[in-house]
Amino acid sequence: MQLQDKIAVITGGASGLGLATARVLLARGVRVALFDLNAENGSAVAAELGANALFCQVNVSDEASVQAGLAAVSAKWGGVHVVVNCAGIGSAQRTVGKNGPHSLEVFNKVITVNLVGTFNVTRLAAAEMAKNDPNADGERGVIINTASVAAFDGQIGQVAYSASKGGVVGMTLPLARDLATLGVRVNTIAPGIF
Repeated sequence: MQLQDKIAVITGGASGLGLATARVLLARGVRVALFDLNAENGSAVAAELGANALFCQVNVSDEASVQAGLAAVSAKWGGVHVVVNCAGIGSAQRTVGKNGPHSLEVFNKVITVNLVGTFNVTRLAAAEMAKNDPNADGERGVIINTASVAAFDGQIGQVAYSASKGGVVGMTLPLARDLATLGVRVNTIAPGIF
């Protein structure tokens, strides 16, 4: 996909990998929507990035929140061509530690944000991308999900994080197969520590 003049949604876009991704895409002529929970930081970052950046306060695991964010992007720029799912959280708890068994609440929260949130944004954004006119290659959009090396080599205390990122890896091929007929590509990256 040629990036010039495309519109990208970046979850977790107000900091870390998401913000670094936004900066790279902006430099290539892409308009970027930063989906993040932190309204104060997100608004400040979008203002710093300039007119081709938009902040939307979005909870990736909440359907209505993601829909509202996508509607704001479409209203401002007319659609979505690229999604980079960077939103994620971690936890450091052993399965059984000094204070007893791993918190089920923490495990569920990590799975909800990292795995369910990635799927939620992917499915809703893909539905928006399906409305795009295909390019000469039949492509309507690209989705890049962020897993982690922990999906394959989780360390002590990473059971929730590793499970969530393993789920992201596991859904990549079925998502790609499901969305291929719409002209939407799906890939997953698995960064190490940075």
